[in-house]
Amino acid sequence: MKLLTTLLFGLLWQDVAARTSKAYKGGRGRGKKLIHDAVRRSSEARVTRDDTKESVACAEALATPIKAPKPNIWGQLTGDEAASVIAWLFAQKELNLTVSENATSWDNSVLLIEALPPNKTDALAFIDGCKAAPAKYAHVLLDHRASENPTYNDIIVGPLPIDNVTTTWKPLTYPFTKKNDGKVRNLDADDDALHDQWLYVIGADVADITMDLWGGSATGAENDTLDIWGIDPLWQDDNKVIRWDAFWSIPEDDFDAETLLPLGLYVMSDVTGRDPSKWKLEGWLYNDIFYNSTEAFRDAYFSEGFVKNGANVEGDWARTDQQGPVFPLDTAYPPTSIAPTGARFAVDHDNKYVEWMGWSFYIGFSRDTGMSLHDIRYKGERILYELGLQEALAHYAGNDPMQSGTAYLDTFYGFGPYAFELVSGYDCPAYATYLNTSFYVAETTHTHISSICLFEYTADYPMQRHSTSKYVSVTKNTYFSVRSVSTVGNYDYMFTYGFYMDGSISVEVRASGYIQSAYFANNEDYGFKIHDFLSGSMHDHVLNFKADFDILGTNNSVQLMSLVPATKRYPWSQGKTRNTMALERSFIESEKSSRFNWADNGATQVLVVNEDKPNKYGELRGYRILPYTGTAHLTVKDSSNVVNAAHWAEYDVQITKQKDTEPKSAHPYNSQDVHDPPVNFAKFFNDEKLRKEDLVFWLNLGMHHVPHTGDLPNTVFTTAHSGIQFMPSNYFMGDVSRQTVNQVRVEYGGGNVSQVENFGQKDQVCALDFEPAEPDLSEYKGDVVVRKFPYDPNHPWYETDAIV
Repeated sequence: MKLLTTLLFGLLWQDVAARTSKAYKGGRGRGKKLIHDAVRRSSEARVTRDDTKESVACAEALATPIKAPKPNIWGQLTGDEAASVIAWLFAQKELNLTVSENATSWDNSVLLIEALPPNKTDALAFIDGCKAAPAKYAHVLLDHRASENPTYNDIIVGPLPIDNVTTTWKPLTYPFTKKNDGKVRNLDADDDALHDQWLYVIGADVADITMDLWGGSATGAENDTLDIWGIDPLWQDDNKVIRWDAFWSIPEDDFDAETLLPLGLYVMSDVTGRDPSKWKLEGWLYNDIFYNSTEAFRDAYFSEGFVKNGANVEGDWARTDQQGPVFPLDTAYPPTSIAPTGARFAVDHDNKYVEWMGWSFYIGFSRDTGMSLHDIRYKGERILYELGLQEALAHYAGNDPMQSGTAYLDTFYGFGPYAFELVSGYDCPAYATYLNTSFYVAETTHTHISSICLFEYTADYPMQRHSTSKYVSVTKNTYFSVRSVSTVGNYDYMFTYGFYMDGSISVEVRASGYIQSAYFANNEDYGFKIHDFLSGSMHDHVLNFKADFDILGTNNSVQLMSLVPATKRYPWSQGKTRNTMALERSFIESEKSSRFNWADNGATQVLVVNEDKPNKYGELRGYRILPYTGTAHLTVKDSSNVVNAAHWAEYDVQITKQKDTEPKSAHPYNSQDVHDPPVNFAKFFNDEKLRKEDLVFWLNLGMHHVPHTGDLPNTVFTTAHSGIQFMPSNYFMGDVSRQTVNQVRVEYGGGNVSQVENFGQKDQVCALDFEPAEPDLSEYKGDVVVRKFPYDPNHPWYETDAIV
């Protein structure tokens, strides 16, 4: 423990607060568990260099330390700041707070403490001018359950540092379309009672049936072999709260395969209100037959001719370990990437500020959405003020109420708490530099060690090439990546932001992990049968990203340039028409026409430009936004599940005028009131003018996923992939990648090379010192926890939880 304490404080680690809720048992495995935070660690890959006969050690792979030009105003609260805020909150008698570990379902507690991002108008005055940094405030989320009408309450505390004279708290209201003192109802306040006083009672009541069907029960006992969990969000119609729950097998081993083991039995209940004695069982569904009471179901079950379907049972088919004959030569070590001269980028760890090949940016981190990037510049000119995830929707469909009723809004669970430590050499190259992240939960701060990685990588194709009869020229395509992985329930989402030498930027998301499957019976119209009694449950993944462009300033416009078929008559065509194509240019004038999908055949280019600053040829300088792998918006129209909670998912591209009062397209508790959510994205569109304005793009990535046998045991990153690019369009006067020396021109003729021009590249050979370059995964640690109330920074401990 002394070694860990030295590590924590020697590396100046920082905390970020993060909301979390209590845990469901099971539930997509989706429950809501407590989790993790940050310290700094970098991996090391050592190589040797053989410039002479004698091997010489090359540089370490770690990033060069630098100092950010200004403090990271999008960064996290420090450990001291978080501790001071929580102590101050508990001194405010009117809040009536109880320490989380002592809180019952009828107590108020603190779910989240994190830094409140500054308004853009205030931030620009600081980062672009000489104004002081914006005042720092904490965003706090209270779980207010000491009431018949429990709510989640967003409040602001500040300014920081805490001062008992000037520090105050008030409801956080300005970012929300729903004006309700920063409150949204809490449908999960009685989660403990839900299981102990309801679902397990139901499970015990039908234990004779479940024992007969599957040889197991779901009663809350230690030896249960079955689980019960259900839809998200709950049905919220006609002033009722209705839930459908399904029975699932619990795996006997450590593999996280429960979402592959549905059993085909569903129970409906009315859980309106806080008194479990008034909750009502509304019916059962089995084999596509609905029974309106337990008695009716039991009578039918034990009657002659009742059809009993088989069970999904765990096995090697659901386990991710190596299976089957080993591929030929697969035991030989595969190709390995190294950084022979060390990292070619620089990092300010304290401010999470990065520089690489003319690019620079700050990294932010939050409980809801995990990693985000801010003040992205190329050669000192800002391209984007903000780039980051807003929300992720997994909307299912199926013949049964579990699949039909499921539409996960994942910020409810949070991407920050589940951005676990990355696996060196697998999630990221062994030579990557790592950053840590942190978040608040239950009067502690959790630190996710090495949960963000930074690395250069050379693609398997060049940036440029050309051959002639006299020379061939080729340029290496080396790019820079920032990556994190969040495991939200059964799915692992990998987020990667890429920066390229031609001035382009990429945003990519990949999905792996276990699918949430459906029981096979009567589900033919919604998926493939993929195992004995299993159906792949069709669903849409839609992930919304905010891209706040500042192209040569904040007065930007959206130009559409379409390739259209045309019939033309030219002066030289001798009076005849020619069938050809031409360009049509137009501008999006207002928000009224700013929600659209990508054009068929990729025929329309979407350009964000500055009309006031053309290049010397009169062309508008800007960046083009284009998908380069499949993207997706929601297939479902007017979803019965999410209603008004996910209007951001309806189009590929949506553009609004930037407002400090519209910082996010979603709220993590939109699922608690889908008819009148805290953020109704549709209300952002009120016909604001979009010519020469500060613009925000809301862009959707995603996949239409119909799981097949290849999704067993896990979906694979190679195909569950979506990406978008921002590429310069007339922004530079030429291809800026010409600046790199990592290119070659070979002059030849007559079978002989006359010259090899390598433009000043170092001529060196490095031999891999293999053993140190191989990551030592025995050092994988998990999460570090520090108690914040009472504040105890000298006694951290390791603890890693999961949503499942």
